[in-house]
Amino acid sequence: MPESNALPLVLLTEQFAKLPGIGMKSAQRLAYHVMSMSEQDAKTFADAIANIHSRVHLCKRGQNFTDKDICPVCASSKRDHSLVCVVESPKDISAFEGSREFNGVYHVLHGLLSPMENIGPQDLKITELLKRIEPEGITEVIMATNPTVEGESTAMYISKLLKPLGVKVTRLAFGLPVGGTLEYADKETLNEAIKNRNEMK
Repeated sequence: MPESNALPLVLLTEQFAKLPGIGMKSAQRLAYHVMSMSEQDAKTFADAIANIHSRVHLCKRGQNFTDKDICPVCASSKRDHSLVCVVESPKDISAFEGSREFNGVYHVLHGLLSPMENIGPQDLKITELLKRIEPEGITEVIMATNPTVEGESTAMYISKLLKPLGVKVTRLAFGLPVGGTLEYADKETLNEAIKNRNEMK
């Protein structure tokens, strides 16, 4: 930003620029937009950001983001709790919920196995998944990690841990290109992926 800009405006622009997909020009537009907001609206905006870290934590069961002990999906009696869909991140749950095809519950790993980045099983919520199997009467686990090298290796690793527990482990029948992501899959593609899932060997 030009040196003529006030320092607080420059600092806010730099913070917006740290967000994924936001370049400096977009960040500057957002910063100016905040300046045009009323003081109350700006405070509400700032409070919403602050509350994410002070009030949002992981669901004790499915590891999704929630502001309660148990998230609404895990707490719902209308859900099939014997069927668990394992995803990489909370934003993947939003994609599945938008499809309105899946009526089970979820488990969020919060990452994928990646030796190159020193991310091992201990860094993911795998132990928490294994602890759910018997108490919750889980009979099928759908591995819904993205069709990338890391996604496939994570799915295979977890499948090998679950098989001895007598759990059916399936994989989405992806209509996605290799390297594609669930986040950007359309509703029809996800519906077909769920319906035509295959059992992992």
